[in-house]
This record gives sequence, structure tokens and C-alpha cells, in this order.
Amino acid sequence: MKISNQIVIEKAKELGFDLVGFTSAQTLPNETEHLKEWLAKGYHASMDYMTRNIEKRFDIKDILPNARSVISLAMNYYTDHHHTIESNISDGYGKVSRYAWGKDYHIIIWEKLALFETELRKIDPAFECLTYVDTGPVMDKVWAERAGIGWLGKHTNIITRAMGSWVFLSTVITNYEFEYNKPVADYCGSCIACIDACPTKAIVNEYLVDANKCISFLTIENKGEIPAAFKNQFDDWIFGCDICQDVCPWNKKFSIQTDKKEFEPAGNKEISLNEVKEMTPEIFKQRFETSPIKRAKLWGLKRNANFLSPQRHRGVNPIDNNPI
Repeated sequence: MKISNQIVIEKAKELGFDLVGFTSAQTLPNETEHLKEWLAKGYHASMDYMTRNIEKRFDIKDILPNARSVISLAMNYYTDHHHTIESNISDGYGKVSRYAWGKDYHIIIWEKLALFETELRKIDPAFECLTYVDTGPVMDKVWAERAGIGWLGKHTNIITRAMGSWVFLSTVITNYEFEYNKPVADYCGSCIACIDACPTKAIVNEYLVDANKCISFLTIENKGEIPAAFKNQFDDWIFGCDICQDVCPWNKKFSIQTDKKEFEPAGNKEISLNEVKEMTPEIFKQRFETSPIKRAKLWGLKRNANFLSPQRHRGVNPIDNNPI
């Protein structure tokens, strides 16, 4: 039996994916060139993995030689909860990005993608695919845009007309052919709310983010010290940052409650700075075992807590208390 678009959509939605799009497995010359320009400016900061496997980003047939289509999937993670502490730092707390309030989305989506592939193989054993969730040399946002899931906002997140930008993306590269969606228009218009709201001015131009200035990078991917120049500019964020999405009119109007209980807050909307400073490796592992927060590692979370603390003493490394 041949697998149709409708079968894929039904199987995906049964597994909890909210949006499904299809596009042809073509090369990405313009997008790859833009990536090279971004890298040349040093906007990737210390994320050196972005410089590798450019040829695979350009042509996914270097990943799956018989690739014919890309299925883009989006899963809503918005929950109708908000940070409850008006002045976090004065109360001794740091804010956590919404995506990390619950269980790590990689764990959830990887499991669902495995089931997705299994179900489609049952229908047609000839179905082949490789799947990615924000991992590997695949430009998930580009494929989501091409597959009609949404458009790239000026903050460089995908915005969907159905539910704003609070979505996790995954990419399925397959040997199958489907009927393809058309990309949707860019509905950002003249709005620059995300650019104006960024406290560190990381959105250096429309559709262009400098990771060196981005709070999300500095508190998660960054493996070194946070530059002192950003002191008092973090708006109390200890892990990640949602400011550019919080101010987006599309999110204010179209965000809808997810039905995934795993994304509900699990005590990590805000974190006590003192608790982090005194946290042992054992407690860190126990508390964040299935949380995205573990990506920062304990030393990174301690660094963030010390950086946010008003009493932080400059010239001392908060990780080991040795003079820098």
C-alpha cells in the first residue's frame, strides 16, 4: 500500500504532532550561502559544530542518498503558565525559558518519531527515512519554512499562523514522494517588537542574530565566562530567554494550550539562585535528569546564578572561586 499525504498527517497527529508539512528534497544554495555569511561574521560564537558538515546542510542527499522528500513536523509546547515572581532577582530567583519547564523535548519527540517511522513502515516496508530533532547537520527551520509550517520571524524562530512560535520542530528525510506544500508568506510586516525588546541587542538586524550577545547562548551553550559587559542586562534569566517570543504579537494572539502534559511546569519555571550555588552534582543530576536544563551542566548553572546575583564579586571565577 502506498503512503499518502493524508496517511502521514493522520499518523503524525495520532502521535501528538500538531502541524505537518511536505516539501521536495532539493539543495539549499541560498540558505547555505546565508549560513556561510553568518559564520564568517562570527555570529555562531563558540558553536563550532555549526561550521561542520556544510555540504550536508546544502544537500541532504549527502545524508540519505535516495532522499526525495522532507516531512516537517511541529509540536506545540505552550502552557498557560507564566513566571510568577515580579522581581526575580530581588527575591533571589532566576527565570527559566518556557521550553525547559517540563521534560526534555528531545526525549519525547525521539520516541514519537521512532513510532512514526514504525507505523509508516508497516504500511509500506519500502518507506525509508532519517529523522532529526534539532540535532545533526539539518536546517530544521529552513525545511519547516519550505514545507509551509510557518515563516522565519525577525527573531529567527519559525512562526506559525495556527499557534505562534511556541513549537518544537523535527525533520523527516525520506525516499518517498508526496504532494508538496507551498511556503507561507512572511507576516511579520513592519513589526520590530522582538528587535526592540532584546535587552542585549542580540538581534543585530532583521532575521539576523549574533549568538555572542544572545542570553540563550550565553546561559546554555556558552562554555566560558559571561562577559561583564552584560551585567544587569539579563532580565533575571538563568537558563535561556523568551523575551523575543513573549513580545511577538502572533504569540500574544494565537498561542494555544498544548495537550502534552510533559511540557507542563515541573518546578523549574524559576530557580533559587542560592539553591543553585549550594547544589551538589548528585542533586543536580536527580533534579534535572530529564530536563533540558542539564545541558548547561552544574558549573554552567552556577556560573549563571553567580552572574545574576547582585553581590557577585568581579575578578573571581564563580565556578571554582579562584582568581581569574
